[in-house]
Amino acid sequence: MNFWQDKSVLITGGTGSLGSALVKELTNRTVRKIIIYSRDELKQFEMRQRINDDRLRFFLGDVRDKDRLNMSFENVNVVIHTAALKQVSSGEYNPFEFVKTNIAGSQNVVEAAIKNNVEFVLGISSDKASGGAINLYGATKLIMERLFIQGKVYSGQRNTKFSCVRYGNVIGSRGSLIRVFQEQMKAGKITVTDFNATRFWITMPQAVNFVLSSIEMMRGGEIFIPKLKASDVATVYKAMDKDALCKVDIIGLRNGEKMHETLISNEELCRTEDMGDRFVIDTKRRSISTSAYVSNLVEQISVEEVRQLIDTLQ
Repeated sequence: MNFWQDKSVLITGGTGSLGSALVKELTNRTVRKIIIYSRDELKQFEMRQRINDDRLRFFLGDVRDKDRLNMSFENVNVVIHTAALKQVSSGEYNPFEFVKTNIAGSQNVVEAAIKNNVEFVLGISSDKASGGAINLYGATKLIMERLFIQGKVYSGQRNTKFSCVRYGNVIGSRGSLIRVFQEQMKAGKITVTDFNATRFWITMPQAVNFVLSSIEMMRGGEIFIPKLKASDVATVYKAMDKDALCKVDIIGLRNGEKMHETLISNEELCRTEDMGDRFVIDTKRRSISTSAYVSNLVEQISVEEVRQLIDTLQ
């Protein structure tokens, strides 16, 4: 049976990096309608020009606006909640705004989904939500996860299912390390926080496929986590500045940044199951893992592998 057959799918933050990639992939599925919910009218206009598909619908709106969400969720089967404020440093200096969007906005999504009998709701989280959320962005994503996981308690007889996915840095997305380095190299100077800092990496196609496949298998209450490789910042730098032509400015970790990222903490292991291509955290599951899933402890990608990944962005 084709899960996506005749489904109406809504994506909050649908004009962002992930949202746009999801829209493009969903046009290849047998969905009935794809609703792009976002607050950027220019990006919506540009998407209309870029993707010619009469199944697309565009709603201008902010997840902070519950009434607008309620209107847009009518007759929707699947909601993918990607809308969020994401820049770690911005969150440290604008905490109220991050709380309004990432926490209150996520609660609005949960309530609107239940009110409109949406069948499946998937929230997009981050590795920064796990292992002790030391920055404001990670803390808001942690609370978003809790709101979604507990959403089933409030759905009652409506039986709306809520789950989350949690993964690392998307290669080539806006504001990612690789994109920052690419721009800085044009001026001949690269700013590095710490060469020894490690990060998980996932490509955009991998992220899209992981999100959609997680929706297909969700029962409600899970956090899905892909099996990813990682690298330190030094490896990324060596892959991009092959001849060491750029001046390097070491500035140290910024406020709220971690040396290493965590996708599954030690405390979560007792609720984690290895599903082959992914891990699933769920109160009904039991761990077969032996250690926390941390970016400096998993398989590291090589300089050449990073170059190959960068080549896919061209």
